[in-house]
Amino acid sequence: MKNLVFLSLIVILASACSSTSEMSLSVKKPAPVSIPANIKTVAIVNRTETSEATKTLDAIHKVLSLQSNDLQTAGAQASLQGLTDELSKNDRFTEVKQLKNLKLYSFGSGVFPTALPWDSVEKICSETNTNALFSLELFDADSKLAYGATPVGINAGALYVPAIQHDVAMSTNLKTGWRIYDPSTRTILDEYIVGSNIVLEGSGINPAVAASGLIGRKEAVKDAGSKAGAAYADRILPYWIRVSREYFIRGDNNFKTAQRKAQSGNWDGAAEIWRAETTGSDATLAGRACYNMAIIEEINGNLDGAIQWAQKSYENYRITLALQYVKILQNRKSQEEILKTQSLSYTK
Repeated sequence: MKNLVFLSLIVILASACSSTSEMSLSVKKPAPVSIPANIKTVAIVNRTETSEATKTLDAIHKVLSLQSNDLQTAGAQASLQGLTDELSKNDRFTEVKQLKNLKLYSFGSGVFPTALPWDSVEKICSETNTNALFSLELFDADSKLAYGATPVGINAGALYVPAIQHDVAMSTNLKTGWRIYDPSTRTILDEYIVGSNIVLEGSGINPAVAASGLIGRKEAVKDAGSKAGAAYADRILPYWIRVSREYFIRGDNNFKTAQRKAQSGNWDGAAEIWRAETTGSDATLAGRACYNMAIIEEINGNLDGAIQWAQKSYENYRITLALQYVKILQNRKSQEEILKTQSLSYTK
């Protein structure tokens, strides 16, 4: 116990004596999938229907995974509609066409199929006057059923009647698989499989009552499928995340004042102090101030300036934290170039 208290004190003291503090800022990340600027109209197709050659295998798979043709069809259609609705809301495309009457087949049995032949892709896009093809290649709802029975008692007035409580739980692992085909370059722009889990439970004094809790399975699968389709549409959109950055707070009284300004959100005021410190005679403080100026430049969106300050901090003053920061900033710089390319596809 004494050792534990001693270690706790060390942690507390180390935190109190830390030379850095942490702040966070929002960073825009490129979309996971880059869509070429020439693609303005897209078709959406369903390729989850099983081919004649593999229908027997697919039927066995459906029995083992507690699926039905109706469940798969409803879930797949919900996914396609979810994708269609989200892409239509986005101003990235001038037209989004869901081809409901087109019959395309795959292996089935929960298997992500090989890609469509390019001749087929080109024919579909040519006939529908579209530039690219979004294809739902896989929709699988693999379910497992768990059953249990527990002795319970029911109070019926003055009588205590022994009974059995039946508990049923069904866990459904939902998988959707997608591809985006660009016929102009015969390039698959994206291949992506995403999964989610649905759990339904029911309890009752007889199996029929317990099983009634599973009645909403089809609607739950349709809802999850719709969300999966909408989420897939987000893969072509840039997104924002929060990232953390360390900055130096320990030094002379000027650093303490700058820390208070930063903590109150007055980063411009803190920057004035740190900029003055970059020319000071104390090499350690000057190096820390250069590093903090890199933080300021990143906050202001000037990545080139941030890289220059961080490089100066490491190269001139050997602030080791700055070397790691240079790499982070250079990575952000390369992502900014991707973002610029992606933004052009919205304007051309």
